[in-house]
Amino acid sequence: MNKIRLGEKIATFILWIVSAISVFILIAIIGHIMIQGIPHINWEFLTEEPENMGKSGGIYSIIISTIYIVGISLVISVPIGVCAAIYLAEYAKEGKGVRIIRFTIETLAGIPSIIFGLFGMVFFVLFLKLGLSVLSGGLTLSLMILPTLIRTSEEAIRSVPREYREGSLALGASKWQTISRVVLPSALSGIITGIILGIGRAVGESAALMLTAGGTLGIPNNVLRPGRTMAVHIYIMASEGLSMQNTYGTAAVLIILIMIINFAANRAMKKMIAITSVRGQAKNG
Repeated sequence: MNKIRLGEKIATFILWIVSAISVFILIAIIGHIMIQGIPHINWEFLTEEPENMGKSGGIYSIIISTIYIVGISLVISVPIGVCAAIYLAEYAKEGKGVRIIRFTIETLAGIPSIIFGLFGMVFFVLFLKLGLSVLSGGLTLSLMILPTLIRTSEEAIRSVPREYREGSLALGASKWQTISRVVLPSALSGIITGIILGIGRAVGESAALMLTAGGTLGIPNNVLRPGRTMAVHIYIMASEGLSMQNTYGTAAVLIILIMIINFAANRAMKKMIAITSVRGQAKNG
Protein backbone atom coordinates (compact mmCIF):
# COMPACT_ATOMS: atom_id res chain seq x y z
CA MET A 1 0.00 0.00 0.00
CA ASN A 2 2.83 2.31 0.95
CA LYS A 3 4.62 1.44 -2.31
CA ILE A 4 1.45 2.34 -4.27
CA ARG A 5 1.12 5.69 -2.52
CA LEU A 6 4.83 6.38 -3.03
CA GLY A 7 4.46 5.59 -6.73
CA GLU A 8 1.47 7.94 -7.01
CA LYS A 9 3.42 10.72 -5.30
CA ILE A 10 6.40 10.23 -7.63
CA ALA A 11 4.13 10.21 -10.71
CA THR A 12 2.32 13.33 -9.49
CA PHE A 13 5.65 15.08 -8.84
CA ILE A 14 6.94 14.19 -12.34
CA LEU A 15 3.72 15.40 -13.98
CA TRP A 16 3.91 18.64 -11.97
CA ILE A 17 7.54 19.21 -13.06
CA VAL A 18 6.70 18.56 -16.73
CA SER A 19 3.67 20.88 -16.55
CA ALA A 20 5.75 23.60 -14.87
CA ILE A 21 8.46 23.33 -17.56
CA SER A 22 5.85 23.56 -20.33
CA VAL A 23 4.23 26.64 -18.79
CA PHE A 24 7.65 28.24 -18.20
CA ILE A 25 8.66 27.73 -21.87
CA LEU A 26 5.33 29.16 -23.06
CA ILE A 27 5.61 32.19 -20.78
CA ALA A 28 9.25 32.74 -21.84
CA ILE A 29 8.35 32.75 -25.56
CA ILE A 30 5.34 35.03 -25.15
CA GLY A 31 7.21 37.25 -22.68
CA HIS A 32 10.16 37.69 -25.07
CA ILE A 33 7.86 38.68 -27.96
CA MET A 34 5.81 41.04 -25.82
CA ILE A 35 8.90 42.74 -24.31
CA GLN A 36 10.41 43.24 -27.76
CA GLY A 37 7.14 44.16 -29.50
CA ILE A 38 4.98 46.25 -27.15
CA PRO A 39 7.33 49.30 -27.14
CA HIS A 40 6.76 49.62 -30.92
CA ILE A 41 2.95 49.48 -30.71
CA ASN A 42 1.20 52.83 -30.82
CA TRP A 43 -1.79 54.41 -32.52
CA GLU A 44 0.16 55.25 -35.69
CA PHE A 45 1.47 51.67 -35.94
CA LEU A 46 -2.09 50.32 -35.83
CA THR A 47 -3.72 52.87 -38.16
CA GLU A 48 -1.10 53.69 -40.80
CA GLU A 49 -0.36 51.82 -44.02
CA PRO A 50 2.97 49.95 -44.29
CA GLU A 51 5.67 51.79 -46.25
CA ASN A 52 8.94 50.75 -47.94
CA MET A 53 7.85 47.08 -48.16
CA GLY A 54 7.00 47.13 -44.46
CA LYS A 55 10.28 48.62 -43.22
CA SER A 56 8.37 51.59 -41.85
CA GLY A 57 4.77 52.68 -41.32
CA GLY A 58 2.05 50.65 -39.66
CA ILE A 59 0.09 47.46 -40.22
CA TYR A 60 -3.48 48.75 -40.77
CA SER A 61 -3.99 46.96 -44.10
CA ILE A 62 -2.42 43.79 -42.64
CA ILE A 63 -5.00 43.73 -39.82
CA ILE A 64 -7.90 44.31 -42.25
CA SER A 65 -6.71 41.53 -44.59
CA THR A 66 -6.39 39.15 -41.63
CA ILE A 67 -9.95 39.90 -40.48
CA TYR A 68 -11.29 39.40 -44.03
CA ILE A 69 -9.61 36.02 -44.55
CA VAL A 70 -10.39 34.60 -41.09
CA GLY A 71 -13.99 35.87 -41.37
CA ILE A 72 -14.50 34.14 -44.73
CA SER A 73 -13.06 30.88 -43.41
CA LEU A 74 -15.35 30.91 -40.34
CA VAL A 75 -18.49 31.81 -42.33
CA ILE A 76 -17.90 28.75 -44.52
CA SER A 77 -16.47 26.21 -42.06
CA VAL A 78 -18.58 26.74 -38.90
CA PRO A 79 -22.05 25.90 -40.38
CA ILE A 80 -20.65 22.95 -42.34
CA GLY A 81 -18.62 21.66 -39.37
CA VAL A 82 -21.49 21.89 -36.85
CA CYS A 83 -24.01 20.30 -39.24
CA ALA A 84 -21.59 17.46 -40.01
CA ALA A 85 -21.01 16.92 -36.29
CA ILE A 86 -24.78 16.81 -35.63
CA TYR A 87 -25.20 14.20 -38.36
CA LEU A 88 -22.33 12.02 -37.10
CA ALA A 89 -23.39 12.25 -33.45
CA GLU A 90 -27.18 12.07 -33.73
CA TYR A 91 -28.27 10.59 -37.06
CA ALA A 92 -25.49 8.43 -38.54
CA LYS A 93 -25.67 4.72 -37.82
CA GLU A 94 -22.42 3.10 -36.82
CA GLY A 95 -20.98 1.16 -39.71
CA LYS A 96 -18.20 1.00 -42.26
CA GLY A 97 -19.22 4.25 -43.95
CA VAL A 98 -19.17 6.26 -40.70
CA ARG A 99 -15.83 4.73 -39.70
CA ILE A 100 -14.37 5.76 -43.08
CA ILE A 101 -15.70 9.32 -42.60
CA ARG A 102 -14.18 9.58 -39.11
CA PHE A 103 -10.86 8.11 -40.33
CA THR A 104 -10.81 10.67 -43.15
CA ILE A 105 -11.51 13.53 -40.73
CA GLU A 106 -8.73 12.35 -38.39
CA THR A 107 -6.31 12.11 -41.32
CA LEU A 108 -7.20 15.57 -42.65
CA ALA A 109 -6.71 17.06 -39.16
CA GLY A 110 -3.11 15.83 -39.13
CA ILE A 111 -2.10 16.92 -42.64
CA PRO A 112 0.47 19.77 -42.70
CA SER A 113 -0.92 23.14 -43.73
CA ILE A 114 1.40 23.38 -46.74
CA ILE A 115 -0.52 20.46 -48.31
CA PHE A 116 -3.77 22.42 -47.95
CA GLY A 117 -1.93 25.38 -49.46
CA LEU A 118 -0.88 23.34 -52.50
CA PHE A 119 -4.44 22.04 -52.94
CA GLY A 120 -5.84 25.57 -52.60
CA MET A 121 -3.38 26.91 -55.16
CA VAL A 122 -4.22 24.18 -57.70
CA PHE A 123 -8.00 24.10 -57.15
CA PHE A 124 -9.07 27.60 -56.12
CA VAL A 125 -6.31 29.74 -57.65
CA LEU A 126 -5.69 27.90 -60.94
CA PHE A 127 -8.69 25.62 -61.67
CA LEU A 128 -11.47 27.96 -60.47
CA LYS A 129 -9.41 30.98 -61.62
CA LEU A 130 -9.95 32.89 -58.37
CA GLY A 131 -6.31 33.94 -58.46
CA LEU A 132 -4.21 34.90 -55.46
CA SER A 133 -7.02 36.49 -53.46
CA VAL A 134 -8.64 36.88 -50.08
CA LEU A 135 -11.39 34.47 -51.22
CA SER A 136 -8.88 31.76 -52.21
CA GLY A 137 -7.11 32.14 -48.86
CA GLY A 138 -10.38 32.05 -46.89
CA LEU A 139 -11.62 28.95 -48.73
CA THR A 140 -8.31 27.17 -48.14
CA LEU A 141 -8.36 28.04 -44.43
CA SER A 142 -11.95 26.83 -44.14
CA LEU A 143 -10.88 23.41 -45.45
CA MET A 144 -7.93 23.38 -43.06
CA ILE A 145 -9.91 24.10 -39.88
CA LEU A 146 -13.00 22.07 -40.85
CA PRO A 147 -11.70 18.72 -39.44
CA THR A 148 -10.94 20.33 -36.07
CA LEU A 149 -14.42 21.89 -35.92
CA ILE A 150 -16.13 18.59 -36.79
CA ARG A 151 -14.12 16.59 -34.23
CA THR A 152 -14.58 19.01 -31.33
CA SER A 153 -18.26 19.65 -32.10
CA GLU A 154 -19.05 15.93 -32.37
CA GLU A 155 -17.30 15.21 -29.07
CA ALA A 156 -19.18 18.07 -27.41
CA ILE A 157 -22.54 16.79 -28.70
CA ARG A 158 -21.75 13.20 -27.67
CA SER A 159 -20.80 14.34 -24.15
CA VAL A 160 -24.36 15.58 -23.48
CA PRO A 161 -25.98 13.04 -21.11
CA ARG A 162 -28.43 10.64 -22.75
CA GLU A 163 -30.98 11.45 -20.02
CA TYR A 164 -31.39 14.94 -21.49
CA ARG A 165 -32.50 13.47 -24.81
CA GLU A 166 -34.75 10.85 -23.21
CA GLY A 167 -36.42 13.47 -21.01
CA SER A 168 -37.11 15.76 -23.95
CA LEU A 169 -38.48 12.95 -26.12
CA ALA A 170 -40.64 11.70 -23.24
CA LEU A 171 -42.26 15.16 -23.06
CA GLY A 172 -43.33 14.87 -26.70
CA ALA A 173 -40.58 16.85 -28.43
CA SER A 174 -39.42 15.70 -31.85
CA LYS A 175 -35.84 14.61 -32.43
CA TRP A 176 -34.88 17.88 -34.11
CA GLN A 177 -36.54 19.91 -31.33
CA THR A 178 -34.52 17.87 -28.83
CA ILE A 179 -31.28 18.48 -30.73
CA SER A 180 -31.84 22.19 -31.33
CA ARG A 181 -33.29 23.13 -27.91
CA VAL A 182 -31.63 20.67 -25.53
CA VAL A 183 -28.52 19.05 -27.01
CA LEU A 184 -26.93 21.99 -28.84
CA PRO A 185 -27.29 24.50 -25.95
CA SER A 186 -25.73 21.93 -23.60
CA ALA A 187 -22.86 21.30 -26.03
CA LEU A 188 -22.34 25.00 -26.76
CA SER A 189 -19.20 25.39 -24.65
CA GLY A 190 -17.43 22.55 -26.47
CA ILE A 191 -18.52 23.84 -29.89
CA ILE A 192 -17.25 27.35 -29.12
CA THR A 193 -13.98 25.86 -27.88
CA GLY A 194 -13.57 24.19 -31.27
CA ILE A 195 -14.32 27.48 -33.03
CA ILE A 196 -11.70 29.25 -30.90
CA LEU A 197 -9.14 26.56 -31.79
CA GLY A 198 -10.03 27.06 -35.45
CA ILE A 199 -9.62 30.84 -35.18
CA GLY A 200 -6.25 30.38 -33.52
CA ARG A 201 -5.01 28.11 -36.29
CA ALA A 202 -6.43 30.36 -39.03
CA VAL A 203 -4.94 33.56 -37.60
CA GLY A 204 -1.51 31.99 -37.15
CA GLU A 205 -1.34 30.28 -40.55
CA SER A 206 1.23 31.48 -43.07
CA ALA A 207 2.39 28.71 -45.43
CA ALA A 208 -1.01 27.96 -46.97
CA LEU A 209 -1.87 31.65 -47.37
CA MET A 210 1.35 32.51 -49.17
CA LEU A 211 0.24 30.10 -51.94
CA THR A 212 -3.41 31.23 -52.08
CA ALA A 213 -3.89 34.77 -50.69
CA GLY A 214 -0.60 36.26 -51.81
CA GLY A 215 1.49 38.76 -49.88
CA THR A 216 0.46 42.09 -51.36
CA LEU A 217 0.45 45.09 -49.06
CA GLY A 218 -2.60 47.34 -49.09
CA ILE A 219 -6.28 46.90 -48.24
CA PRO A 220 -8.11 44.49 -50.61
CA ASN A 221 -11.14 46.39 -51.98
CA ASN A 222 -12.97 43.13 -52.78
CA VAL A 223 -12.61 39.42 -52.02
CA LEU A 224 -10.90 38.73 -55.35
CA ARG A 225 -7.94 40.96 -54.49
CA PRO A 226 -4.80 39.59 -52.78
CA GLY A 227 -4.01 40.41 -49.18
CA ARG A 228 -1.32 39.80 -46.57
CA THR A 229 -2.21 38.45 -43.12
CA MET A 230 -0.23 39.20 -39.96
CA ALA A 231 1.37 35.73 -39.87
CA VAL A 232 2.54 36.09 -43.49
CA HIS A 233 3.75 39.63 -42.76
CA ILE A 234 5.79 38.37 -39.78
CA TYR A 235 7.34 35.59 -41.88
CA ILE A 236 8.28 37.88 -44.78
CA MET A 237 9.65 40.63 -42.52
CA ALA A 238 11.73 38.21 -40.44
CA SER A 239 13.00 36.01 -43.29
CA GLU A 240 14.07 39.00 -45.42
CA GLY A 241 15.39 40.99 -42.46
CA LEU A 242 13.42 44.09 -43.39
CA SER A 243 12.64 45.38 -39.90
CA MET A 244 12.83 43.34 -36.71
CA GLN A 245 11.13 46.16 -34.79
CA ASN A 246 8.01 45.98 -36.97
CA THR A 247 8.23 42.17 -36.92
CA TYR A 248 8.13 42.03 -33.12
CA GLY A 249 5.42 44.73 -33.06
CA THR A 250 3.23 42.74 -35.46
CA ALA A 251 3.81 39.53 -33.48
CA ALA A 252 2.78 41.26 -30.25
CA VAL A 253 -0.39 42.61 -31.91
CA LEU A 254 -1.19 39.09 -33.18
CA ILE A 255 -0.82 37.58 -29.68
CA ILE A 256 -2.95 40.34 -28.13
CA LEU A 257 -5.62 39.84 -30.84
CA ILE A 258 -5.79 36.10 -30.12
CA MET A 259 -6.10 36.81 -26.37
CA ILE A 260 -8.95 39.26 -27.02
CA ILE A 261 -10.75 36.72 -29.25
CA ASN A 262 -10.42 34.00 -26.60
CA PHE A 263 -11.63 36.34 -23.84
CA ALA A 264 -14.59 37.58 -25.89
CA ALA A 265 -15.56 34.05 -26.93
CA ASN A 266 -15.45 32.81 -23.33
CA ARG A 267 -17.56 35.74 -22.17
CA ALA A 268 -20.09 35.16 -24.96
CA MET A 269 -20.18 31.44 -24.17
CA LYS A 270 -20.87 32.06 -20.45
CA LYS A 271 -23.64 34.52 -21.27
CA MET A 272 -25.28 32.16 -23.74
CA ILE A 273 -25.10 29.27 -21.26
CA ALA A 274 -26.62 31.49 -18.56
CA ILE A 275 -29.44 32.61 -20.88
CA THR A 276 -30.13 29.02 -21.91
CA SER A 277 -30.19 27.91 -18.27
CA VAL A 278 -32.63 30.67 -17.31
CA ARG A 279 -34.94 29.78 -20.22
CA GLY A 280 -34.80 26.11 -19.26
CA GLN A 281 -35.68 26.88 -15.64
CA ALA A 282 -38.53 29.13 -16.79
CA LYS A 283 -39.95 26.36 -18.95
CA ASN A 284 -39.63 23.79 -16.18
CA GLY A 285 -41.16 26.22 -13.70
